[in-house]
Amino acid sequence: MTTVLDRQQAAKDYVHSVYETVINRNQGEKEFFQAVKEILDSLVPVFEVNPDYIEHRILERITEPERVVYFRVPWLDDKGVPQVNRGFRVQFNSALGPYKGGLRFHPSVNASIIKFLGFEQIFKNSLTGQPIGGGKGGSDFDPKGKSDQEVMRFTQSFMTELYRYIGPDVDVPAGDIGVGAREIGYMFGQYKRIRSGHEAGVLTGKGLGYGGSLARKEATGYGCVYFVNEMLQAKGLSFEGSTVVVSGSGNVSIYAIEKAQQFGAKIVACSDSNGYIYDPNGIDLDLVKQLKEVERKRISDYVLTHPHAKYTPGCEGIWTIPCDIALPCATQNEIDEQAAKLLVENGVKAVGEGANMPSTLDAIEVFLNNGVLFGPAKAANAGGVAVSSLEMSQNSMRLSWSFEEVDSKLHDIMRNIYHNSVAAAEKYGHPGNLVVGANIAGFVRVADAMIAQGLV
Repeated sequence: MTTVLDRQQAAKDYVHSVYETVINRNQGEKEFFQAVKEILDSLVPVFEVNPDYIEHRILERITEPERVVYFRVPWLDDKGVPQVNRGFRVQFNSALGPYKGGLRFHPSVNASIIKFLGFEQIFKNSLTGQPIGGGKGGSDFDPKGKSDQEVMRFTQSFMTELYRYIGPDVDVPAGDIGVGAREIGYMFGQYKRIRSGHEAGVLTGKGLGYGGSLARKEATGYGCVYFVNEMLQAKGLSFEGSTVVVSGSGNVSIYAIEKAQQFGAKIVACSDSNGYIYDPNGIDLDLVKQLKEVERKRISDYVLTHPHAKYTPGCEGIWTIPCDIALPCATQNEIDEQAAKLLVENGVKAVGEGANMPSTLDAIEVFLNNGVLFGPAKAANAGGVAVSSLEMSQNSMRLSWSFEEVDSKLHDIMRNIYHNSVAAAEKYGHPGNLVVGANIAGFVRVADAMIAQGLV
């Protein structure tokens, strides 16, 4: 007779063996290993209760991408000199629907980063309740400092290869770091030129004049704040009167700041890749928008208008600023164990991950062990892809919803993600642990779909 201890050990052994296989097959891909380990460790109680998932070898299948596309992107700079970058698209899992996930243009992009992002995207997309699978892509091209013409030539070359693998019912990319409305517009134009048709649903994050959705650029930041607000309210807390630190100053950060301010919070710091600003009077969001969205300047220019604020080169120090709520919205692994301990010592009550995997595994452990309310990225960061899916729906139906309609749907989705994560954590013996809850809630929906569709 199989005992509870036998089932526990079998589940642990299964998870460990799959993780070892992932390491052996993907040598040196540390970001991918981190993402896989964080999720697999959470799933042990699921396999104890549901051995069918082991029999169907769900983990072996879900940790291996369905397709990885890697290609050369040649383009001419403004001096007429040929340049070459690498392009990637990882189509990880389509059990729930077309692959869905952003494109990241940043010098750090490599196979490991794209695979970690694509793997996370499977579960994030599942949590939204929308019919979308997981994928991710990008390039080591850096749009910073490039002219519009250089960006256009690069993105056109990028799309000339990528178009073969995407489509409204196949794979629908969106933006991410380094890919905003400008880049999406150029890529959409090139796709149309090649395909000779207006397939609006092939990309999301488009301009409003050609198939984009209202509230899309706000969605990730707003969604993060909506999720954190649910965490706070469950404990009798609120954004009202709270001091907040937000890393980054891109779309996610700007609109997390905006929504948190609307909820009555005082945001005292934000950053970019060069450094951070601390404004004890509260961040002037209109100025940040002007600098980053209109003028494309560095955040250091903030102090030229507000000399009472302080600019500090380097990004790590932003987490030394005391705050009630921390919203890491910049990039992966920006909060390490030391930064997490500093935040705890300074009295942080809640952390909401607006970026993808911004906290290391050690940092997450610090937060959970010290009773900090913690909203993991695949849950708190899901607002962007949720509204991207709503954009796909609008494109399919040839209509546009109002900002209020989209924002209301987004709020409902984030509320559901929170409550489903809470319920899953409770059901599988980890009450209050939203890392475990989000991972399980996202996994079970995908795993059940994979079993129903047979060995594919």
